[in-house]
Amino acid sequence: MGNILYLAAILLVIFWALGFFIYSIGSLIHILLIIAIIAVLMRIISGKQL
Repeated sequence: MGNILYLAAILLVIFWALGFFIYSIGSLIHILLIIAIIAVLMRIISGKQL
């Protein structure tokens, strides 16, 4: 389950970067970034190594 969470965080960061630099679709991009950061922080806090 932890690997899926980490994969989702990476995908969200990639989508955020693409949207930020290419499409500029507004606040949805920032929501994706926040979700990705929260997912990574949850993984770090849980104590599991990457």
